[in-house]
This record gives sequence, C-alpha cells and structure tokens, in this order.
Amino acid sequence: MKFISDLSPETINMLKRIYKQSKHHKVRQRAHCILLSFQGYSFVQLMKIFEVSRKTMHNWIKAWSEKKLVGLYDEAGRGRKQIFNSQQKEEIRSWAKESPKNLKNILGKIDKEWGIKVSKDTIKRVLKSFLMSWRRLKKGVGGEPDPEDYQQKKQELERLKKLDILGEIDLRYFDETGFCLVPYVPDVWQEKGATITLKSRQGQRLNLLGLMNKRNEFYPDIFEGKITRQVVITYLDKFSETLTQKTVIVMDNASIHRSASLVEKCASWQEKNLEIFWLPTYSPHLNLIETLWRFIKYQWLDVNAYQNWISLVNAVEQILKEFGTKYVINFA
Repeated sequence: MKFISDLSPETINMLKRIYKQSKHHKVRQRAHCILLSFQGYSFVQLMKIFEVSRKTMHNWIKAWSEKKLVGLYDEAGRGRKQIFNSQQKEEIRSWAKESPKNLKNILGKIDKEWGIKVSKDTIKRVLKSFLMSWRRLKKGVGGEPDPEDYQQKKQELERLKKLDILGEIDLRYFDETGFCLVPYVPDVWQEKGATITLKSRQGQRLNLLGLMNKRNEFYPDIFEGKITRQVVITYLDKFSETLTQKTVIVMDNASIHRSASLVEKCASWQEKNLEIFWLPTYSPHLNLIETLWRFIKYQWLDVNAYQNWISLVNAVEQILKEFGTKYVINFA
C-alpha cells in the first residue's frame, strides 16, 4: 500500500493536535499512524510500531483515505457488544464473593441461570471492572478481642505513648520471630522472559527476640535454639540489668508470655524499673515490633541472603547491627 502523501499543512497541524490532545487512545494512535505514513514509514514498519495486525492497519489507512479526519473515530455502534447487563454483572460480583477461589462455579451458574457460555477471561474482565483483583489472602488472628477490654487497654496504651514522648518512661515493644531458608520474598523487578528462582529449603531456623521503641533503639538476642518461657525470662532478666529509667514492655498474650513463672518475676522486675503491659487478646496490630519484622523480611533482606544458611545468618545479623542508622523506621 502506498504512503499517505496528500496532507496539507493545516491537516498536519490538526493531526498533531489530535495525537497530543485527544482523550481517546485509539484516535491518538490512528492520527500518529497517518503522520508517520506521510513521513515515509512503510506498512510493515507501522504494524510493528503500533503492534497491530495487517487487517487493522489496512482498515486505518482505508478509513483515512475514504473519510479523512472522521475516519480516525469509531462509528457509533461499533465495538464489542455487552455480554452481560448491569444486573447480571452485579450477580457475578456477588457469586465471586461467595466463591472467591474457583471461577468454574461462576461459569456453571452463568450457564444454568442465563444459558450463556463464556470463558474465565470474560469473568475476570467483569470482576476487574468492579476493581476486584486476584491477590494473596491476608492471614488473620484466630478470634476477636473482648470489646470492653480492648478499649480499656488501648486507652492505657495511648497514655503510655504520651509518657514515652515526654521522656518519663521508655516504652518498648517485645516479640519473637524466626528466619529460615524458606524465603520471605515479595514481588521483585525482573527482566521480561526471565524469572528469578529461589530454592526453598527446610531445616535450620534462626530465632530472634527483640525489644524496640519508637526511636529505633533495639535490644536483640539471636540464636538457633528453641524459644521457651525460660528463654524469654532470661532475656528480660538481662535487659532489666541495663535500665536507667522506668521501662514498660508491651507484649501479646502468647502462652510463654503469660506463664506462671514469668508472672512471678514481675515483682522483682518492678524493683529494677521494668513493668509489663499485656495487650488485649487478638490484637497484634497494636504491637509496633510487628512492623520491624515485616521490614526485615519483606524489604531489607536481599534475595541473595537465601543462597545458603551462612549468608542468611550474616544478612540478618548485619541488619540488626545497622538498625537505627542504615535501617530506620519512621513511626511518626
């Protein structure tokens, strides 16, 4: 097919304006195509530039030849016809909430209720139009806190936070976590056509106990042994020996945090300016140290850390060493 060759200066200016300003993507593409054809780009080159088929390119050029500027726009009534009306789409949305994992169930209901056979891709497009997306489920706690207890303890925690800001106490958040060669890896940048693969290996586990405040001061203990109630008590004993002011430790209600032997130690810890504040049940979101664990596992640990056990241990230890300087969380 010959190049477009009969464009006046006025038409060129109009095409440039449409290419830059039209709110319709396809119209901008077609205007750009006509300008490039006028500049001498071949039919095959234009197909590659706009990533369209020969038939589509033929239709664009033909529409311009016959209708000029009007040919840049789709005629009324063109385009894919709607398979579902708005009420049916709402019904599909409702079915997806009832059965969020298996689209086959929805396909079966569509066939049974309306006698319509469609593909999974069609259902996905409907769900995306409602801003629904396929993503990982979020893990939750096993129950709900007692409303009255939750409000009372939340108010008390807010009071402690204010005392911490005033410098009257050191408010610390306590918890345990662990690391192993089963990677905690979110999405990463990868080249098209190439996939970064990490081997997942069961085996050793590196455990970490930590006490952190909002000033990024951190008191860690890292080891490969099992975390028991006695390990927690020994850790808090050592920490109590370092105190220079009244310190309140926020912790959850895990069994090793509520053991009789730990509760018995509270009186002697109070003599050393250390007090325990237990959070309401099923309220891990109130423990700020959970934020630190997420940062370490999903942002700060590099992919290379999971190459072997030694590299994992070294990487975790380096992060702990540089927490508060290189690695910082803004809790404001």
